[in-house]
Amino acid sequence: MNIAEQIADYAHSLDGGRLPPLVVQRVKQRMLDSLACALGAYGSGPARAATAMAALVPVPVASILGTRLRTTPDLAAFANGTLVRYLDYNDGYMSRDPGHPSDNIPACLAVAEAEGVPGDELIAAIVLAYEVQMRLQDAAGLNRRGWDHVNYILVSMAAAASRLMKLDRRQTVQAINMALNGHIAMRQVRSGELSAWKGCSAANAARNAIFCAGLARHGMDGPSPIFEGKMGFIRQVCGEMDFDISRFGTAEKGDFRILKSLTKSFPTNGELHTAVFAAIDLRPLLGNLDEVEAIHIDTTDIGLRILASDPEKWRPTTRETADHSLPYTVARAILDGDITLASYDAAMIADPRAVALMDGTTVAEDPALTALFPTHLPNRVTVTMRSGQVFRREVVSGPGSVENPMTDADFEVKFRRMADGRIERQQQDRAMDFVMGLERQCSYTALFEAMCGP
Repeated sequence: MNIAEQIADYAHSLDGGRLPPLVVQRVKQRMLDSLACALGAYGSGPARAATAMAALVPVPVASILGTRLRTTPDLAAFANGTLVRYLDYNDGYMSRDPGHPSDNIPACLAVAEAEGVPGDELIAAIVLAYEVQMRLQDAAGLNRRGWDHVNYILVSMAAAASRLMKLDRRQTVQAINMALNGHIAMRQVRSGELSAWKGCSAANAARNAIFCAGLARHGMDGPSPIFEGKMGFIRQVCGEMDFDISRFGTAEKGDFRILKSLTKSFPTNGELHTAVFAAIDLRPLLGNLDEVEAIHIDTTDIGLRILASDPEKWRPTTRETADHSLPYTVARAILDGDITLASYDAAMIADPRAVALMDGTTVAEDPALTALFPTHLPNRVTVTMRSGQVFRREVVSGPGSVENPMTDADFEVKFRRMADGRIERQQQDRAMDFVMGLERQCSYTALFEAMCGP
């Protein structure tokens, strides 16, 4: 069997009724985390644009978070996915390629609502999407070859949407074939000066996957073998792929990849989180920041390439560039002792104090830190004062890592922090109760009503 056929078989064989309790708990945590991220993005420019597009197709099928608007499942997936991804606050996974598997959650929710699928099947579809995307991230790296990691969402969401739509095995294969062939995304979306599309690229991949699953339902087929073919994904896009379906998680052996996903304490790129923790630890030791002579950041190969190699990362002008800038984010953390949503406001990005600290900053790869990746995402921050004093902090791991996962209480704190001022306290309670009882839900109306802003 080719790879698309193997993934389709896995999508059909995954037993949602036998998922380990810890896996089900992780799904609920990741959904609450995604809703928190979406709340923080209410009113943002990309969210307004996506909602305006969806409003052009008003059909009573799938809901858009924060509104009473309903539209097609693919447009709802795009709008809700844009909300979840906008702040760069949702979960992540680091392997041969970095990525954000929770980008599948709003898309799965849109299809589940449209199809009238109950909560226990939504949970299984989310587990499936995580497994497919994260195993593909393990199998081959895209970013060094100029392609974006969201190409894997084309496959994961095609499989998950097919399961939610109850497509047969052949239709699922065709959904994967069409989604992957027709919608390859370039890495330019995360290079140089970053645009609003950085937060929309994954949502667009999910939208396209749902569209292709719908076409497969009605008999459309696609090019095959999409991975192994002469002009297929392996030869043209990813190069060598270490794919082995026997590694995928099952009820018998466990080892579901969702258990390896990472969650975030700050609304910023995941690879620089440990640099933020280091900078925050250093802040009380530094005294008068006017006395800072220099800042040096030792990081991993991927940290240097993605977060500090482009000139734009040293003079960010957009939120999207700033939250992927290692020098700016460390400067901001040293100035404020924290990173919050406001850290990437235009006035903060242009702050002369941050610019001055960046001017005195250098960044280099430390091979010893690179050797710890992707198991860990380490960074080391060294601050030299005009007096000659040197302060240094190295952080290898932090809250939200595999070895130190966030708790239910941590996710509640994050959710309420994002929800305050956007939805009422009683609505917050109803949304959290809904998610914690997700496997018992038969309709999603109550969730969307709870998430609806004024």
